[in-house]
Amino acid sequence: MTETLSILVKGIVQGVFYRQRTKETAIRSGITGEIKNLPDGDVHIYATGTPEQLEEFVKWCNKGPDTAVVSQVIVEKIPMKNFNSFKIIRWIAMVRVS
Repeated sequence: MTETLSILVKGIVQGVFYRQRTKETAIRSGITGEIKNLPDGDVHIYATGTPEQLEEFVKWCNKGPDTAVVSQVIVEKIPMKNFNSFKIIRWIAMVRVS
């Protein structure tokens, strides 16, 4: 049985390949979902997998790649989300010019 977690990662997690290494870890673990940077410097992840897969994944998220400094990981079980793969969501800030 699969479930979905919302994972918020705080610390020095942008500009240190956190998203890319997390994607690689998720794919190796059989987890689907998505990861994105947030404007405040945090990283947000949706991850779907078995409880065992997700437990190991969350452990990895608490450490991240060697270049990251994770200060806090907030995990919440949410209603099931289905993903075809694990992808990095990139956002582009829109600036309004008057």
